[in-house]
Amino acid sequence: MSAPFETAQVEQALAGLGAALRGTARTLATPSDLPRAAVAPEAWAVALRALRDGLGTTWFDWLTGVDESDHLEVVACLLAPSGPSAGHGVLLTTALDPGAPVLETAVGVFRGAAWHEREAHEMFGIDFAGHPRLRPLLLPPGFEGHPLRKDFVLASRVARPWPGEHEPSGRTRRRALPPGVPEPGTWGEDAAERTR
Repeated sequence: MSAPFETAQVEQALAGLGAALRGTARTLATPSDLPRAAVAPEAWAVALRALRDGLGTTWFDWLTGVDESDHLEVVACLLAPSGPSAGHGVLLTTALDPGAPVLETAVGVFRGAAWHEREAHEMFGIDFAGHPRLRPLLLPPGFEGHPLRKDFVLASRVARPWPGEHEPSGRTRRRALPPGVPEPGTWGEDAAERTR
């Protein structure tokens, strides 16, 4: 049976980063969870390379963004395909300013990161500096906005009544807006008619 990475192994692989570490590596609550390490955005590519070379995590499994409201978190999962820790890995994270989310591309470290970064660029608006072809991957041409950001307006919720708007007894109560819906008259056809 292969051994999961210990927190000390992750910290040792990232030891050369020094002040660029946002926090120490930590192991999560259950044995099946991966250890995590958080780094400053400017140390992202260096940390990926350090984990690849220091732990043998040569398999770039996935990368995604997470909108935490006050910042955008980028998470990459790296796995070791062989050796004593085969099948185990590490989660590397960094936090970006949601107003200007820019991160160095991981394509120079892991070629397989290209598609993941294109998806994160479309869905979260994260720019990956140095990416060779950061072009649309999933959304149609001309699509505006980033659908997985919390501030993205969900048009289907504007167009359809929200189920919580009426009491079961038929009495109307104060309208509750679902997440992702702006105040009435500030978006869509209503807003367009007001500006005419």
